Amino acid sequence: MKSQILPALKLTLALIVLLAFGYTLVVRGIALFSMFGGNGETVEKEGRIVGYRLIGQSFKSDKYFWGRPSSVDYNAAGSGGSNKGTNNPDYLKTVQGRIDTFLNHNPGVCKKDIPVELVQASGSGLDPDITPAAAFIQAPRIARVRNMNVKEIDKMISENTERPFLGIFGTTKVNVLKLNLELDDLSENALRNSISKK
Repeated sequence: MKSQILPALKLTLALIVLLAFGYTLVVRGIALFSMFGGNGETVEKEGRIVGYRLIGQSFKSDKYFWGRPSSVDYNAAGSGGSNKGTNNPDYLKTVQGRIDTFLNHNPGVCKKDIPVELVQASGSGLDPDITPAAAFIQAPRIARVRNMNVKEIDKMISENTERPFLGIFGTTKVNVLKLNLELDDLSENALRNSISKK
C-alpha cells in the first residue's frame, strides 16, 4: 500500500502544477500576443473605453437602440440565463412586462411584430447583437426622439449589418453598442451642420 500512495501523491502534485499553473500560464502567454492582449475587444470613443464588442450593455433611453434583455444585468463575471421554463408563471410575467414596456415606448408597433430577442434574454445574458429586424422596428422611436429622418437611421442599420461568415456560418446581426455610438456621432454632426448654417 505504501508503494502505491507515494507515486499517487507525486502524480497528483505534478498534475496540479501542470494543469493549475502551467496550463494557465501558457494560455495567458498566448492571449498576450493576441490582437487585444487578452483583454477582449474593447470599444473606445475619444480615447476612453466605452464598452466591449462581445458583451452587451443596458440601454434604456428612448434615444438609443435597446439590446436583448439580460437575466444577469450584463455581468460577464456571472453569465447565465434565468433557467425558468417557458411555462413558468414568473417567466411569463417577466416577458409580458418587457412586451408592455416596449409597446409603451414604441407606439404604433403591434405585439405580434416585436422580434423575440427584444423580450427574451439570451442564454448567457451577455448577447451584444440583435437582428436587423429588431433594430429597424426601433428606428421610428429613435428618429422621433432625436428629431432625425427615419431613412437616415435605416441606412445606418443596413450599413452596420454583419452577414454570416462565408454566407453560412452565424447569423445576420447588428451590434447594439456600435449602432448607438454611431447614432451619437450622427446627432453631433447634424447639430454642427445646423449651427454652421446659422
